[in-house]
Amino acid sequence: MIAYLKGDVADKGLESAVIDVNGVGYGIKISSNDAARLTTGDNVKFYIYEHIREDAYELFGFIEITGKQLFQQLLTAKNVGPKVAMAVMNLGPESRVRSSIAGGDVKLIKSAKGVGKRAAEQIVVELRDKVGLAASETAEEIVNRGGVDASDEAVQALIALGYTEADAQTALDKVEKTLSTEERIKMALTRNLQ
Repeated sequence: MIAYLKGDVADKGLESAVIDVNGVGYGIKISSNDAARLTTGDNVKFYIYEHIREDAYELFGFIEITGKQLFQQLLTAKNVGPKVAMAVMNLGPESRVRSSIAGGDVKLIKSAKGVGKRAAEQIVVELRDKVGLAASETAEEIVNRGGVDASDEAVQALIALGYTEADAQTALDKVEKTLSTEERIKMALTRNLQ
């Protein structure tokens, strides 16, 4: 496992860099905020997150260890992979990303490339009290609002059948929660047809 790379910036793009470590160039994906801090020839140290799949091997780099830690926290949110996590990191300095999550700023989070409203809400729901800041009332309202519970299999099943998240929640509001998931889905569908 690569924990960090230390070397010279051989090349840099808007969201990538090549770090020359003793004659070996490592291509890494970085946030636009970190890229803005670099110039070619700088001697730098990047904390690395390795993402290994069957068809790819990607390195994500962060100038600050806290940036890598925030990135890894984002990866723990349901349906958030490295590309979405990096898109959220691209929203600005790390402090802005943390405050947008703790503050429940869904509008800002969903402005990140590839992040929809549900993913933005899920990030707030799962990470609002884990980013090192106190969660705001707005963030808590998102948690307590109906329809954000991604663990409700009945809601997810209705969404898979073409319901919007709000319609699925509305259809299930009148169904007894103690029933099995299958029974809840049947009841919601039956009531919706009447």
